[in-house]
Amino acid sequence: MDGTEMKKEGDKEKEKEKTEEDVVHLRREIGLLPAVCFIIGSVVGSGIFIAPKGVLVNSGSVGLSLLVWVLCGVLSLFGALCYAELGTSFTKSGGHYTYLLETLGPLPAFLRLWVEFLFIRPSVASYSSLAFGRYVVEPFFEPCSAPTVLIKVIGILGFTFVVAVNCWSVTMASRTQVTLTFIKMFAVVLIIIPGVIALAKGKTENFQNGFEFDSLKLDKLPLAFYNGLYAYGGWFYLNFITEEVINPNRNIPLAIICSMVTVTVCYVLINVAYYTMMTPAELLLSEAVAVTFANRALQGLANTIPFLVALSCLGALNGGMFGSPRMLFVGAREGHWPPIFSMIHIRRRTPMPAVLLLYPLVLVMLITGEIYQLINFASFARWFFIALATLGMLIHRYRFPHHPRPFKVPIAIAVTFTVVCFFIVGLSLFSDPWNTGISCALTLTGVPVYYVTVYRSRLPHRWRRIFNYFSKQLQILLEVAQQEIQTY
Repeated sequence: MDGTEMKKEGDKEKEKEKTEEDVVHLRREIGLLPAVCFIIGSVVGSGIFIAPKGVLVNSGSVGLSLLVWVLCGVLSLFGALCYAELGTSFTKSGGHYTYLLETLGPLPAFLRLWVEFLFIRPSVASYSSLAFGRYVVEPFFEPCSAPTVLIKVIGILGFTFVVAVNCWSVTMASRTQVTLTFIKMFAVVLIIIPGVIALAKGKTENFQNGFEFDSLKLDKLPLAFYNGLYAYGGWFYLNFITEEVINPNRNIPLAIICSMVTVTVCYVLINVAYYTMMTPAELLLSEAVAVTFANRALQGLANTIPFLVALSCLGALNGGMFGSPRMLFVGAREGHWPPIFSMIHIRRRTPMPAVLLLYPLVLVMLITGEIYQLINFASFARWFFIALATLGMLIHRYRFPHHPRPFKVPIAIAVTFTVVCFFIVGLSLFSDPWNTGISCALTLTGVPVYYVTVYRSRLPHRWRRIFNYFSKQLQILLEVAQQEIQTY
């Protein structure tokens, strides 16, 4: 080959590289540190600063509430290990949806999309937004209660900021998550240290007779676990973005294990710190537990803690809004959701429609919802489908024993996690029949929708034309296009 031909070949290679760089697709930009920060930042949010009240009121005693926190951490770690296997066995993004589709079929997968869009993501985002608003506003009104309207307005502003960041750039959203994770871990350490010091000095009166069961009601215990598991929620978000993780077979299991062990230890120590400085009655009366704790233990930094906690809530909100739209993105790519959700901004390289189209529902629930009802409302469907996904993993193992599994969780862990999840979900129907019943009913409304729109696709021709027209106009307005190359 002479010099001219070699030059031509080199030009072709450069043109090919340029073409691959310019095509519209989601890129692998999430390394190990961002992956760990993504999980910790999504898990450690508003939950640990609000849920202790929900855990205590439903468990009935200090000792049992601490046990609930430990067991929730262990259970979440078991679930995270199951999802590490699923994430390395199936290389598509999409998390719960993808695993249900691959193991149990299209109907459960579609129902997971349906509840995610209809009320799980709106509930979770509203919860975090309200917590953000509360911790921003409360310090300015102490000792009085902050106006609910103002809390919701600040929550809306925080959520709008997160949506804007996730529409603008994947890199910016990732860097925001890393920064907020380091800030929230500083807040966690700031709470743990004075509690541990006070405990070492013998301040243990709140732990004496910690297992008094006079106020324990077994039918309320699942709600204690729901509040605890809600605070640990987020360990599965990395599985939503598998196609954007660098070397997923290594980084997904490693990130999950490191982050969940860290979170469990921190959560138990935070609750010990709370009970060291506050009586159970004081904790139950507090609307913002971390603020009450700061006023008691960190008087010089009392005004700093609410600000740090607010940023922590913002980090959890950012993690959720980074991961959740990817599930809708993949569902649309598979033909189970409107095609507009599978489109990417031609310059920003972000799934902008999937992020933006969640915005209105979140606003509605944020304005109308109450913070503890939102937990129970979302938790039933979320944990039911997580249990289905791990059950599907066990079935898939049996049916396809030779399927490549770079990471394989011990069978005892997978079975234990699946059984416990189904048990908690079933028992919650008796504990809070109203919220869980509504959640169950809304989930089932997706069945006829699936058969009309996906299975038989019998939408009237006029409706389809109207739908396609609005989709096209929205595509032009948002400057988005379908992904041009396969990323899995």
